[in-house]
Amino acid sequence: MADVICNFCGHPNNEGSNFCSSCGQPLERVDGDPATITFSLDPQAATPAGPTGPPSGDLLVVTHGPNSGSQFPLEHVITTAGRHPDSDIFLDDVTVSRHHVEVERTTNGYLVRDVGSLNGTYVNRRRIGADTPLEHGDEVQVGRFKLLFLTGSEG
Repeated sequence: MADVICNFCGHPNNEGSNFCSSCGQPLERVDGDPATITFSLDPQAATPAGPTGPPSGDLLVVTHGPNSGSQFPLEHVITTAGRHPDSDIFLDDVTVSRHHVEVERTTNGYLVRDVGSLNGTYVNRRRIGADTPLEHGDEVQVGRFKLLFLTGSEG
């Protein structure tokens, strides 16, 4: 499979990707396929998400800030977010620390933790200091970015 190179950051992405997995920018399409997809989060058909199980439509969606509208699936047990290019969710803004926040999938749901950022991490406009559980619809603020937490297991 040929890689699709992001015109914004130069990161190679899998063929068929709509957004850069590194910076979240839309990828230029050359094959004439539509640039959008439609999917539904069906909690009845979702596979249970445990620390070793596959994710079931769980994601963070940027609702405010650069790259608004970008969607980041929570594909790992621990998903990292920050300004470091190796972060699972790359948030390129000076208000975001290089290693800012982690979202961990557990058997009881998701936890978010600040990992020593300068500006802090907020859940529903409250600064967090320890592991904080996430519920479907919670807003996570990382610097100027506001991310909506959505889970496919919400019923």
